[in-house]
Amino acid sequence: MNLLKRILGVVWMLIGPAAIAFLIYEAIQKISANPSQDVYLPWIIIITIFAPIAVGFVIFGYYSLNGEYE
Repeated sequence: MNLLKRILGVVWMLIGPAAIAFLIYEAIQKISANPSQDVYLPWIIIITIFAPIAVGFVIFGYYSLNGEYE
């Protein structure tokens, strides 16, 4: 079970930056398709809310990888 926790720790550490990269990629695509003021604000809010969550994924994965949850 501890091996599974460590493997999933690596998975969580990869999901965090991947989620932020995906959000930024989608924001760039949507904003470049329709560059108006109405498109910027929702993406700024979405990225601002989900960035700390992604950082939390990385921190959780780090602790899980180091065996803090044993």
